[in-house]
Amino acid sequence: MTILITGATGTVSGAVLRSLAGTEDVRVLVRDAAKAPSGVEVAVGDLDDPATLDQAFKGVDRLWLLTAMGPQAPHAGMNAVWAARRAGVSHVVRMSAIGAAHDAPTRNGRLHALSDVELAASGLGWTVIRPAFFMQNLFGSVNGDTLYGATGEGRLGMIDVRDIGDFAAAVLSDPAPHKGKTYTLTGPSSISLRDAAAELEQVYGMPIAYQPVTPDDAYRSMLAAGLPEWIAAVNREYLTAYAQGWGDYTTSTFTDVMGHPGRSFTDFARDHAAHLRP
Repeated sequence: MTILITGATGTVSGAVLRSLAGTEDVRVLVRDAAKAPSGVEVAVGDLDDPATLDQAFKGVDRLWLLTAMGPQAPHAGMNAVWAARRAGVSHVVRMSAIGAAHDAPTRNGRLHALSDVELAASGLGWTVIRPAFFMQNLFGSVNGDTLYGATGEGRLGMIDVRDIGDFAAAVLSDPAPHKGKTYTLTGPSSISLRDAAAELEQVYGMPIAYQPVTPDDAYRSMLAAGLPEWIAAVNREYLTAYAQGWGDYTTSTFTDVMGHPGRSFTDFARDHAAHLRP
């Protein structure tokens, strides 16, 4: 049994790899072998170029499919699903997006809905995972004694990426119970960034204020930091939706499948205090 991991140099797939540590026959798909994680088999290929995928997918039984956010994501996902069919892959675990639907308030969510439907119609065994706002999105958001954020007073069922990795690894290791299921993953509680600032006071031992910024200001900051316009604009769409309460819910899915609750925001903050406030 070989498990192929796409997006292997990214945050979420990196967490999946760490959660699969000790699992035999793990292969990563990368465009540049020099950037591949160590300790696993490496296949060089590009999801945007289907001609590079047949050899990379050869002998693969299970696939972790993560495509980079962007207008070309459905093209990359389509190429991966087609390569998986040609290779005889038995099960695909697909990383989708929170609230993916044809009427989602973000272009990213609407694009993921297309790819989710395509996978379900592929004839392959499949599982779709739709995780909530990542706690890791807050890295670098604390400056001195202030937490800056652009989700207003909206509450979020945010999740630690490490829990996404653990969940995905569990499904990849034993996909049969999860065949044909779509899982929405959240953290154990829905909190606002103002709540998060209060919890950070326990971590840093000092008062932490919350300073909201507008989604438009965040958009301009992302452009100034060098993000492509499409990515910055879609992030603004998410921030606007979150500020309006779109992400204010939790599910019991993680606990139901894993047998224990996910990490709380305080757990995450204690483990990553230096990343939250560099």
